[in-house]
Amino acid sequence: MKIISIRRYAIVAFILSSVLLLCVWGCDRGKEIMDETARENASGEFVSLTQGVVHYELSGPPDAQTVVMIHGFTTPYFVWDKNYNDLLEAGFRVLRYDHFGRGYSDRPDVTYDRDLYDQQLFELLKALDIRKPVCLVGLSMGGAISIIFSDRHPEQVSKICLIAPAGYPMKEPLSMKLVKMPILGELLMMTVGDRIVLEGIKIAFSKPGQISEFEEKFKVQMKYKGYTSALLSTLRHMNMNDLGDVYDRVGKQKKPVLLLWGTEDKLLPLSNSEKVRKAIPHLEFHAIDGAGHNLNYENFNEANPILTEFIKGKG
Repeated sequence: MKIISIRRYAIVAFILSSVLLLCVWGCDRGKEIMDETARENASGEFVSLTQGVVHYELSGPPDAQTVVMIHGFTTPYFVWDKNYNDLLEAGFRVLRYDHFGRGYSDRPDVTYDRDLYDQQLFELLKALDIRKPVCLVGLSMGGAISIIFSDRHPEQVSKICLIAPAGYPMKEPLSMKLVKMPILGELLMMTVGDRIVLEGIKIAFSKPGQISEFEEKFKVQMKYKGYTSALLSTLRHMNMNDLGDVYDRVGKQKKPVLLLWGTEDKLLPLSNSEKVRKAIPHLEFHAIDGAGHNLNYENFNEANPILTEFIKGKG
């Protein structure tokens, strides 16, 4: 009887493993490989780090304050298109880059967790010979990465600008809960994954005016293998709802911190701003009236002057 049971478990395990492999393969079926050919017409530059090639753009006077712009969960560095030049014109040296798995960066077959994103930023600064403390500007998941990086490398960070940052519990939609489940998540991403991701774009805006333009830029990265897998792995391993202790430690560093949040944010609730403010009582807070999640893009006319003044300020 024991032998039969072991055989049954082995068969079930084999079937489930096979289904999982087929799902992973299916997610990338028909998609292109992110390589030199794919990057031929991309703007910016590229550098090889431990886990692969990273796409970045760095401009501005070498001796100026360096501002590092860290994008969120799904959208690559073009999300900073409405902010990048304004910060350059303000006299800063500005760096933006694509996370692994997004944009024109490599999609390594690794676990997408806090260690990966922290290591990527740490190695990128080292590879670009950026030695002086930087000002981090993080949107959504980029805000969480900013907090994690400042906690682990406090000497490398001078200021932090958080835009609707992740890190505290939020009400997850059913689709996100299902996607996190093994096998079922792969099946969902294979069949309706693109639709789910694109719907997320619409939710991130408070007005429809700029969605079509944004969506066209966004879709480019979806043509390449590994994007969906990177999102799945991040959802399962990044744990962006449990960073309260990290925020508390960064608050004790007494670094200047700016917090921006849209009053109409449908992805990360404005109520979470209270938790960030409690952890970092000395921060400067601005609620942007009528703004959604991508307030830096949609409400750049309001956001850019606030960012510029804060980064230029003393402290």
